[in-house]
Amino acid sequence: MKKEIRNIFLVFVTLIFSSCGQSQIKTPTDAMSKFEKFKNKEKFIEDMTIFYPGIGDEKLKPILTDKINLATDDFKQIAESKNVTDEDYQNAIKKGLQRFSEIYLEIDTENRERICHYFEELMDIVGLESSNGQLNDFMYNFDITKYKE
Repeated sequence: MKKEIRNIFLVFVTLIFSSCGQSQIKTPTDAMSKFEKFKNKEKFIEDMTIFYPGIGDEKLKPILTDKINLATDDFKQIAESKNVTDEDYQNAIKKGLQRFSEIYLEIDTENRERICHYFEELMDIVGLESSNGQLNDFMYNFDITKYKE
């Protein structure tokens, strides 16, 4: 009887721990084509549907575009993996935002908002619900020491 209770307890504990683990994310079937379309579109151009006037400093456009495209590659690589978790994408967001740390002070508010919007588009492609506050921190409360590698 004691052995049965112990086994039931162990099964119960195992179920609790496995349910507390990172939830897996199933990559949508059209994600790869959406990543390619996203990566190939021109970025930081005027988009009045989100009230974005376009980049003010043209010399930043290729730099910012490259950083967003690297984040796209990160998301795509994760999406191609097996057993993808929310945490994998959270780490990709963090890594992607870290890439902007060296030029953060050169990026004005409109461009920071646009960067966050691009990350939201990537999140939508894979069905990620939240950045766990990372985009908000980047936008409004950036601590450069937090994002250094």
